[in-house]
Amino acid sequence: EAVAAEWMLEFACSCLCRHFAEQCGAEFRRWRDVARALINGLSQIPPHQKKRVYLCQLLIRIAQGKSLGLHFENDKRISPLESALSFWTLLEKEEVKLQKLHEDIRRLIQIQIVAVHMENRYFKEAAEVLERLFTDSESDKPLRVKLATIIKTKDPYVPLLQSFSYSLLISKIKSYIELFMKENETNFLIQEATKQVVSKGLEATAWQNRPLEVNENYKSDLETKQRFVFSIILLRDVLGQKLATSPFPIFFKFVLICGLNNMQNVEKKGVSLACSRKRQRWTHEEDLELKSGVREFGVGNWTKILVHGNFNNRTSVMLKDRWRTLTR
Repeated sequence: EAVAAEWMLEFACSCLCRHFAEQCGAEFRRWRDVARALINGLSQIPPHQKKRVYLCQLLIRIAQGKSLGLHFENDKRISPLESALSFWTLLEKEEVKLQKLHEDIRRLIQIQIVAVHMENRYFKEAAEVLERLFTDSESDKPLRVKLATIIKTKDPYVPLLQSFSYSLLISKIKSYIELFMKENETNFLIQEATKQVVSKGLEATAWQNRPLEVNENYKSDLETKQRFVFSIILLRDVLGQKLATSPFPIFFKFVLICGLNNMQNVEKKGVSLACSRKRQRWTHEEDLELKSGVREFGVGNWTKILVHGNFNNRTSVMLKDRWRTLTR
């Protein structure tokens, strides 16, 4: 179980980094949920996995950095970017290299914490957060004084804030991701999934050369889903059907379900997969399970309902479609 958790955490972190760098919002959100489930399922973080966990948490918060109404901490004053800064500090402690890049990103996060508050006209809160962000050290003093002056002007579009923009922060984070990925190229699931593809005669070129009338964005999205499917095939074959049974924690079921949902999405776009399922009628017992799940978790929480319910080879998309049918 511990080994499987490490495989999936490595894979989820890799996917999260890739989709953040490519600005693939939907795919990033999908892997954000998988990464959260995996991290929440850890009783403690293995020392060699700390950087991955901290990086996942950092990216999740940076992606929501402009949303002041979203809170990751119990203290509602802490914005997503301020929460991200705490994980960046933890990452810095895990590394001795990249001092210049570390410093640049730290300063950009600090400036953008203030800038985002000002953009939303929260000037009082911007002044309060400034007090929390900076120490009394001489190295911090010049930037602290400049930001305090900017807050007093109540102008979120001054040259300093424009020079250290949010887009520059994203660019620097991408640079860090690129270096991180180069240093952490070994990924068991990606390597084994590649072997699985070759052994089953499903060479990637055959998928890419399939004559489909689609645009380039669709092709890229399709290839991403195919890579994901291959990894899930591997996970199923390596770990067997035990992943879907009760002795395993709920986050493993969640990861497997995410994979099955992706396979169904690929099927809907016209790609025939070796693991595609046949359409089957809904039983009365499954309808009762669905109704019970909706009463407990509410309409829309299909993944939760699927994890906790007793369904026969269903996906959350199937649950949603069936509920729509039942409520007509």
